[in-house]
Amino acid sequence: MAENPLKKSEKDTSRNKFKPVNEEERKPGWLQRTGESPEGKFPRFILFMMAGLLLLFMFQRFFAGTDSPEITYNEYKSILSKSLITEVTVKTFEDKSAILDVKLNAPTPLQLINKTSLPSDHFAVRIPSFSTEQADLLADKGIRLKVEEGTSGLTTFLMLFAPWIIFGAVYFFLFRRMGGQNGAQAKNIFSFGKSRAKLVSEFDVKITFKDVAGVDEAVEELQETVEFLTNPDKFQKIGGKIPKGVLLLGPPGTGKTLLAKAIAGEAKVPFFSISGADFVEMFVGVGAARVRDLFEQAKKNSPCIVFIDEIDAVGRSRGAGLGGGHDEREQTLNQLLVEMDGFTTNENVILIAATNRPDVLDTALLRPGRFDRQITIDKPDIRGREAILKIHTRNTPLDETVNINVLAKSSPGFSGADLANLVNEAALLAARNEEELITAKDFEQARDKIMMGPERKSMFISDEQKKLTAYHEAGHVLVSTYTKGSDPIHKVTIIPRGRSLGLTAYLPLEDRYTHNREYLLAMITYALGGRVAEELVFNEISTGAANDIEKATDIARRMVRQWGMSEKLGPINYGDSQKEVFLGKDYSHIREYSEETALQIDVEVRNIIMACMENAKIILSEKRAVLNRLAEILIEKESLNAMEIKEITAFDQAAAPSPATA
Repeated sequence: MAENPLKKSEKDTSRNKFKPVNEEERKPGWLQRTGESPEGKFPRFILFMMAGLLLLFMFQRFFAGTDSPEITYNEYKSILSKSLITEVTVKTFEDKSAILDVKLNAPTPLQLINKTSLPSDHFAVRIPSFSTEQADLLADKGIRLKVEEGTSGLTTFLMLFAPWIIFGAVYFFLFRRMGGQNGAQAKNIFSFGKSRAKLVSEFDVKITFKDVAGVDEAVEELQETVEFLTNPDKFQKIGGKIPKGVLLLGPPGTGKTLLAKAIAGEAKVPFFSISGADFVEMFVGVGAARVRDLFEQAKKNSPCIVFIDEIDAVGRSRGAGLGGGHDEREQTLNQLLVEMDGFTTNENVILIAATNRPDVLDTALLRPGRFDRQITIDKPDIRGREAILKIHTRNTPLDETVNINVLAKSSPGFSGADLANLVNEAALLAARNEEELITAKDFEQARDKIMMGPERKSMFISDEQKKLTAYHEAGHVLVSTYTKGSDPIHKVTIIPRGRSLGLTAYLPLEDRYTHNREYLLAMITYALGGRVAEELVFNEISTGAANDIEKATDIARRMVRQWGMSEKLGPINYGDSQKEVFLGKDYSHIREYSEETALQIDVEVRNIIMACMENAKIILSEKRAVLNRLAEILIEKESLNAMEIKEITAFDQAAAPSPATA
């Protein structure tokens, strides 16, 4: 990693100052000497023991000798012929050789062959082999005979060193190969309590704040956080303190992790990155140990930034489920709370976390002093979408027909990830068609694929089923066209897409942040238009409207229970029985109103839906000719865009729109 000039080395009495420190001074002693983790080394005590055993073996093999002095085979035959032997012990080996340990009957040294003085009555002689005939010869002379199996040098070596060789092989191939080296996270059985956080170098991340768009306020807040670390004097001279933590909140795909990568690219300080799921393990106490180890590493490298992605994996409200206070996840959370703001504070360590479930986080985690700043990252508006599209298309060849502003207007509700996927799908379509430039048609097809799903042209549909689907979708189109406050139609198709036999896509003209009663009633009305068209034309109903009825019922029930849009029940929130259980907040579905109120809620929901359905019947009955014409053309062409729909209904535009009432 590059040299970090912001290492906090000394503390001045007047104010905190950061003095440059050599990178070598930051390293522990063993790292300065060897340059590698001690976990990567083979244990020294094993090497010493193996070396000692090897020396012992060599001493016994080459220097210690045998218990009895050795004589030649000729001397042995001379002694045997003089009947001086009383006992022979034979040691045989795997190569058929043998050593004879000879015991004489003379109590004093003897003068034998070549007048050699034998200093003992015990001798040893080596022979090439020992046969049954030789044994019989000794037995005939009345000599006591013992036969033993001897051990060769190789056998002795294996007996001494085999256990250590096996242990060393297991250590090398199992533990060391599985363990991390050079400071990376260790995964062997000796390192369960080690943090799995990755230390990101400024050279490893190429993303900066210039690559982030649509979240200008969040970028401004995070730039200030980075400046706290790079230029602390600017804030400390007026009494400002460095924030302890920053929590990034927002739906999936809005760029929370991308912002963290940009921070890693902008900050000239160490950056630790870890996922919330990396803390929890099947072994008790591992999560808390990893939290301690993470903050210990952060303190050694302070000032630094620690990023925890998906913190809801360990930060959920305590008391949830049936584990109680002994739950492993709760122990991990408790340790995290202590490390963030306990008796031992972590100076110059900023914790940045991201989650799309802020509702399940523990309240102790969200208080000031732990997460001082909570930055909401929502889906981008039209200006944000335009800026995001410019970033994603700056390295792609675009045709002159592509207008980024029009593309941003036609993609309301798209997140940053959706827009990146839109550009990628358009590029894939252009490559599939062997085009050199990405055209507006490619973007339109890519947008339809994302909004409505891929086409299933190979699916066989009978003429009767196609006609039923055409009238169903035509009913949606006409009711939406003649209902005040409705979203304009973008496209209608009877080609199966995704899990639907047909689809009508709506495209709002602007971003909506609040919905009035008129708009909600219009949504219910055109959702029921397909069912009404089936009943009006075929005098029967099908299961094709199941999803439409579900959406309409959900909107009507929210209007009555949550949004106070019922005149009879008034502006009262009657609770939400769909609360999550096992979040430490609600262990049962407790209804917060009486049986009489529940009956009134059901009646009001039914009245709203039936009124909207009646209004849809009036519209389709009056526009029956247009309905027939639209369905026939839809059967012929299978797909119609907004301009084609407008041409079909142009002759009847003089009629005033029918307002939705309830």
